[in-house]
Amino acid sequence: MLLESIIPQLPSSNTETAVFVVAVLGVILTIYSQFVEAENRRDMVRMVGSFSVFVYALYIFNIIFIVLSFGIFVASLIEFIEIFMGYHHHTRKDVGIYKHIGKK
Repeated sequence: MLLESIIPQLPSSNTETAVFVVAVLGVILTIYSQFVEAENRRDMVRMVGSFSVFVYALYIFNIIFIVLSFGIFVASLIEFIEIFMGYHHHTRKDVGIYKHIGKK
């Protein structure tokens, strides 16, 4: 009885196992996306990671988790489209601020 709450349950089907693997990969990709330097690659990695987490959220049917992961996916998709279409620019002032922060 005591160890029942400490030891997690193993997946009982192949579908469950696949969903858990996708969720773990999604979490790893979402965390890794913070460290990617190029903005377009960062958005792509974040889209794949958040969509993987979205699949898991749908599987466990947690509304807050579904909205969060889908929101991150949509925000990254919009940012990627802006970069791809050429609408995403940094002004010289922004670049100067980034350089100044980087020197600290």
